[in-house]
Amino acid sequence: MSQSRLIALLLALATLLVYLPAVSHGFSLFDDDDYVTQNPVVQKGLTWAGIKWSLTTWHASNWHPLTWLSHMLDCELFGLNPGAHHLVNILFHALNTALLFALLFRLTDALWSAAFMAALFAWHPLHVESVAWVSERKDVLSTCFALLTLLAYVRYAPKRSRVQSRESKAVPALDTRPRTLDYVLALGCFALGLLAKPMLVTLPFVMLLLDYWPLERLSKVARRGSSEASVRALDGRLSTVGSLVLEKWPFFLLAAASCAVTFLAQRHGGMVVSLEEMPPAYRLGNVPLAYLRYLFKIIWPAHLAVFYPLPKTISPAAVLGAVVLLLAVSAAVWFGRRRRPYGLVGWLWFLGTLVPVIGLVQVGQAAMADRYSYFPSIGLFIAGTLAVCDAARRIQFPPGVLKAIAVLILTACVLLAENQLRYWRNDASLFSHALGVTRDNEPAHLCLGQVYELQGRKAEALAEYRVALKLNPRRVKTYNSVALLLAGTGHTNEALVQAQEALKLFPADAATHDTHANLLADSGHTNEALAEFQQAVRLDPAQAIYQKNLGAWLVEMGRCDEGLICYADAARLDPADWRTPYLTGKALLKEGHDREALAQFQQALQNDPDNPQVLAFLAQVLATDENPEVRDGHKAFELASEANNLSGGTQPVALDALAMACAELGDFEDAQTDVQEALRLMRAEGLTNQAAVVQKRLQLYHNHQPFRQSFALNP
Repeated sequence: MSQSRLIALLLALATLLVYLPAVSHGFSLFDDDDYVTQNPVVQKGLTWAGIKWSLTTWHASNWHPLTWLSHMLDCELFGLNPGAHHLVNILFHALNTALLFALLFRLTDALWSAAFMAALFAWHPLHVESVAWVSERKDVLSTCFALLTLLAYVRYAPKRSRVQSRESKAVPALDTRPRTLDYVLALGCFALGLLAKPMLVTLPFVMLLLDYWPLERLSKVARRGSSEASVRALDGRLSTVGSLVLEKWPFFLLAAASCAVTFLAQRHGGMVVSLEEMPPAYRLGNVPLAYLRYLFKIIWPAHLAVFYPLPKTISPAAVLGAVVLLLAVSAAVWFGRRRRPYGLVGWLWFLGTLVPVIGLVQVGQAAMADRYSYFPSIGLFIAGTLAVCDAARRIQFPPGVLKAIAVLILTACVLLAENQLRYWRNDASLFSHALGVTRDNEPAHLCLGQVYELQGRKAEALAEYRVALKLNPRRVKTYNSVALLLAGTGHTNEALVQAQEALKLFPADAATHDTHANLLADSGHTNEALAEFQQAVRLDPAQAIYQKNLGAWLVEMGRCDEGLICYADAARLDPADWRTPYLTGKALLKEGHDREALAQFQQALQNDPDNPQVLAFLAQVLATDENPEVRDGHKAFELASEANNLSGGTQPVALDALAMACAELGDFEDAQTDVQEALRLMRAEGLTNQAAVVQKRLQLYHNHQPFRQSFALNP
């Protein structure tokens, strides 16, 4: 094995070891639900329907089909094992480290400088977010294809076969034979990268930077660095800027198409902030501040957070200071470009690749994000590392001391990365840390409130929601969360007041009307709830959830025919959702259409095969329906057993269904055992009313009688 390959392997293995603790982490409620844990299409694994969905959906306000397919493949192979999903991210990051080393070594011919830059990329704590967050698969995946693109492009481009190395005195020779196959390969990898994450739209500009240095494809640059004979040999092969841009027109065409599709997807998802909400003056002022924050966090990675809120006001003095500093650095690298062209290339790499996320087109409410630095930081690593090596050579700095400093820097990166990785072990530590290192972080308060709510800590959740509401009284989601939590803690009247306040502020928001409708329904205001459900559908008829909720309320009111129409619309809008056919089946049972109901339950199971709720209810129907043509004791036992296994034997409903199936098969001893365990669990959970109903079934099993029931409203 060559020395370079051994270094690449060691870098990858060390990166795996650094990030291995993430394998013990779980999923996050922050976007992981959209991407994996609450996404039934993804959870089915690789299917033809899923592939079609990935190519046509704008789910999560993005169009990145390759990312969806990657998550589907994970679910196909590992199910919902979070450790495996994390491990795939880590493997991609390790691969990216090796690819980056290969690229930098090919570009600079500086073995140890390339290794140091790749190690910085691999272990920098700012990159923890891209690796430790399952939803950021798109980051590591797109960067993998970006690096493959650049590697193929470097093979394609007319270039020096041995670049004048800062660590070598080799005389450069020139290779004038472009490789068309490599060009096509680069274009294909670029297209795949865009399909993983559209942030790569600036990659053609990075290729132009590499044309300037170190490929030296511009005629003036090449003449300055080559012998007269070599220059004559290159006449007709050396290019102008215009011809180099024209050479890359397919890349720019793909980038433009990706920009258009991404803008439409994000606007469709409501993520693009309007000019009224964020005026141009504010955006322009925030741009230099954001660049400066990225620069400082790459140099000094402290106070890292999962979310950085936008400042409420921007100080003109701060903007002026940031502009002056950025212009000073830009001027320095420009005037030093002849002796240190890598400085200009690295600086423009950093500035240019951040343009899509710097806030000129504001998406969401974040001022910046650690994950956005994943690929742009490479430019600064190149500029900084080679500048230090040049300076050390000029002042004859002892090589041993320089190597010791490099080791200390990398050791510090590893320790900081390990520390940052610990915050990602669960949502509570992640958002608590974010609140500890930022101020007025409304999204972090909101997310921490959701964490507390899931943990049953309702008082603490309500406190976090109230802080979030105080920080941002214009976020409708917070109003709805507070209202629903108040209702869940028995403060129904206060919840209704909260929902009504939200309606005054957001009269055109469908989710607010839907929340108000649910609260009215729980309070017994039947007609008022119906009006609010209908209003939610009128405001946003393309959302399946509102059609489904209206249908459920119509069925509850006994208007099953109208409810079934709403369910049909919901199924058309979201055919992958298991809830719609499940509710449709229950409505058909009430209408006495048992056979049609069974088909709907089967569809629900097809959409979500491992759903204990559907399995248990279908088992109950097959075991107890009064119609003997519907009953199937063996199938009921199979479904109920699966539901009970999936729930770990802790769900009374699954045990009750299993007892019904056993009784249908004549196994009354096991039926009694199962129903007694269900009763024990119900009483432990305080479900006294349900326990009284199940107790009657136990008496039937004692008498060796199966349980029978009619599901129709008017049998």
